[in-house]
Amino acid sequence: VQLQASGGGLVQAGGSLRLSCAASGQTFSSYVMAWFRQAPGKEREFVAVITYSGGLTYYADSVKGRGTISRDNAKNTVYLHMNSLKPEDTAVYYCAADALFSSSNYGNPRRYDYWGQGTQVTVSS
Repeated sequence: VQLQASGGGLVQAGGSLRLSCAASGQTFSSYVMAWFRQAPGKEREFVAVITYSGGLTYYADSVKGRGTISRDNAKNTVYLHMNSLKPEDTAVYYCAADALFSSSNYGNPRRYDYWGQGTQVTVSS
């Protein structure tokens, strides 16, 4: 599956944005979809995950209550809506896909087989 992330940009602290990740090549609904982010000099970290039909979602503590992951299987697209953005949310955001969901390991980037190219989010103070 090929993934194309978009929607990043420069946002003021307290603002919001919606990232999109369009998938092509395989049956989108067969994949668990996740968002990760990586700030300069830091490791890639988990942000959120959504299961095949959207029945389950999980979030990193750092975005819980501020982020919402959703998917539209008819449009082969997963979204990440973030509000109350903080400067520490500044990072390159990546979408990722995995064919198998692990309730104990969904936050490990190594288990995801497919990655988008990333979209930069910069939050100014």
